[in-house]
Amino acid sequence: MPGEWWRSAVIYQVYVWSFADSDGDGIGDLPGVRSRLPYLRDLGIDAVWLNPFYPSPQADNGYDVADYRDVDPRFGTLDDAAALIRDAHDLGLRIILDLVPNHTSDMHPWFVEALAAPPGSRERARYLFRDGGDLPPNNWISMFGGRAWTRVDSQWYLHLFAPEQPDLDWTNGEVRAEFEDILRFWFDLGADGFRIDVAHGLAKDPQMPDLGERQIATGPAPEGHPHWDLDEVHDVYRSWRALADSYPGDRVFVGEVWVQSLSRLARYLHPDELHTAFNFTFLLAPWSAGALRAAIDDSIGYLSVVGAPATWVLSNHDVVRHVTRYGGGALGYRRARAAALLMLALPGGAYVYQGEELGLPEVTDLPDEVRRDPTFARSGGADPGRDGCRVPLPWSGTSPSYGFGPGAASWLPQPAEWARLSVEQQTGDPDSMLTLYRSALRLRKELGDDGMTWLASGDDVLAFRRGPGFVCVVNVGDDPAVLPAEVRGGTLLLASGPALAGDTLPGATAAWYAVE
Repeated sequence: MPGEWWRSAVIYQVYVWSFADSDGDGIGDLPGVRSRLPYLRDLGIDAVWLNPFYPSPQADNGYDVADYRDVDPRFGTLDDAAALIRDAHDLGLRIILDLVPNHTSDMHPWFVEALAAPPGSRERARYLFRDGGDLPPNNWISMFGGRAWTRVDSQWYLHLFAPEQPDLDWTNGEVRAEFEDILRFWFDLGADGFRIDVAHGLAKDPQMPDLGERQIATGPAPEGHPHWDLDEVHDVYRSWRALADSYPGDRVFVGEVWVQSLSRLARYLHPDELHTAFNFTFLLAPWSAGALRAAIDDSIGYLSVVGAPATWVLSNHDVVRHVTRYGGGALGYRRARAAALLMLALPGGAYVYQGEELGLPEVTDLPDEVRRDPTFARSGGADPGRDGCRVPLPWSGTSPSYGFGPGAASWLPQPAEWARLSVEQQTGDPDSMLTLYRSALRLRKELGDDGMTWLASGDDVLAFRRGPGFVCVVNVGDDPAVLPAEVRGGTLLLASGPALAGDTLPGATAAWYAVE
């Protein structure tokens, strides 16, 4: 495994709840993931990122951690985690774990101790308790809706997410030491790196001013915000990077850095901080040639200044699946196929969210009673939340749970039409989304680390060259477009749509060419 593998890696995101259920309880688990590792190897990815599987009351599906050094019994055991890491390595895959440092669960021993201790105690100093009387210390609001403060006695504690997720105080030396020890625990067990949840959120302005018109509940953090993207976070990541670099095997950190400008994002990716970060600029770009090209140019331009690779992502566990986001139905499906070839042709790393290789759409009609996302409850149902992109995968068969587990149970119901989108149904079908991803991931390995050069093309067309002999062309428009002169006479390697002929490319279609 060559050094700096992360610069061009394709990392597959496993939402453990919904990937594969080994015991029939309707919830995915680590043995289920382990049993499907050969599928991931054959897909052609380089690493697997696992969403949290730590012990948790599951107020936010595992992002409320009660113990960072163990496995929740519903997902398996610590031995299962160790076996999964070993098996993945044997198959040539790396394992990225999810770390949640901004907050713990309210059931974490530290917070239980804090509630039992008086104001001003060492136990409360690990969290952000503040005096407030009858009113909270300020007007900050939770990302899940409602106020960001909960009163416990004469004090209030901060929770930028759910009340069950109290924020830690990262000016506290005990907090910093604890998380460095957590990193060592999992590195020693063989983990290859961590995705850092809310990486821009650890530091808070100690004055805790009201936000006024700058208050945001969702979306990228604006510069100057008092609880997002403060400069003090960088000292934490410099310390973590030194720790990771002390281990063999090129261990990595991936940041979830939700900021408005790529210049701010790049500050997290200096050579002595995080290795890579999610590219929300590309994910949020509308289906428009101009918007996509701007996102690509800006991402590569800003990140290259600090020597970091761009990363590309179309979907994850927090956003509407891109088949639906790009219009839904047949049109959204065609655009999603084209977007996959665009993403996988770009230089840098890429992320594949489980099920996108099957062309799964967002499930928009989940019954209210099955929804688990706290956003839904805290918004009074006004915000449907994120459950629609978290429905368990269909693997095989014609009835629920479509091979997700040994029985019919799944913690969220799967649509009946997903039977035709299962891995079993798509395997061997030359026109399926799964075949497209497998083919693209195989060809991508031949591109190496070459950069890209834009080619002249029509207004609705994105066309670029990688290295001496590869060209990607994407027609983002609805009407056929003339192919660039550089690919005429070239060899078609792969296309997202039906077989191509002549010098035009159909609408919502991408194609890869070998050229002289």
